[in-house]
Amino acid sequence: MASPRQRVDQQPGFILHSIPYRETSLIVEALTREHGRVALIAKGARRPHSTLRGLLMAFQPLWLDWSGGGELKTLIRAEWQGGQPLLTGRALLCGYYLNELLVKLLAREDAHPALFSGYAEVLRDLSQGQATEPLLRRFELRLLRELGYGLDLEHEAATGLPIRPEAAYVYDIERGFVPVNPTEGGAAGVSGRVLQNMAREAFTDPETQQQAKLLLRRLLNHYLGGQPLQSRRVFMELQEL
Repeated sequence: MASPRQRVDQQPGFILHSIPYRETSLIVEALTREHGRVALIAKGARRPHSTLRGLLMAFQPLWLDWSGGGELKTLIRAEWQGGQPLLTGRALLCGYYLNELLVKLLAREDAHPALFSGYAEVLRDLSQGQATEPLLRRFELRLLRELGYGLDLEHEAATGLPIRPEAAYVYDIERGFVPVNPTEGGAAGVSGRVLQNMAREAFTDPETQQQAKLLLRRLLNHYLGGQPLQSRRVFMELQEL
C-alpha cells in the first residue's frame, strides 16, 4: 500500500549531502528539525536560472518545503535563513566529517530535535573559530546518546561504583566501563580522570583529547559497521602532507 502524500512547509533544515540526478536535478540528503534525515529530489536545481541554484549548500540554515509519500520526496522550495558564515579550512573539513556521520548513522525520517539543535550550535562555533577537538568530541557524545548508545561515564560496569580517577578502564560494548586489572597485560585502557572529564564535556586537557578521540573513534567505527569515512581519510592525507 502506497504511503500517503505529505506536504511539509517551512521546515528548518541543513543540507548534508547532494548528488547530481539526471541532467538538471539533484538528490539531496537534508537534516531537518521535526522530520530527521530526509531525501529530497530538487528538480531542475542545476539549471542556470533555477531558484534553487546556489541555495542547496552544506552548512547553511534553510527553510525547506517538500511533498511526497515515498522515501524520496520532492523539494518544492528552499529559502536561506541567513546569519551563518561560510566554513573554511579545518572547520570545513570538520563540518564534512559531521555530515558524513549523520548520513551514515541516522535512520531516515527519525526526528532528533536536540541533535538538530546541537548540530546548528557546532556549525556556529566552528564558523567562529573555536577549537575543533572539543566541539567534535561533544557532538560525537551527543550523537551516540541520541542513537541510544550513550555512555555511562560516571559508574563502573557491574558494581555501579563511581569511576575512580586513578584507575584505568576498558569499554565493553555489552556492559560498559570495566576496570583494567594491573596484574594482567593487554590494553592500557582509558584513564578514569579522562572519563570524568568526558562526563563534564571538558576537553581542554591534551590527555583527555587524545584518549577521548581514540575511544569515540572505536565506538563510532563499531556502530558504522565497517563503513569507511571519506572525511577521515582526507584528514589523514592532509596531515601526511
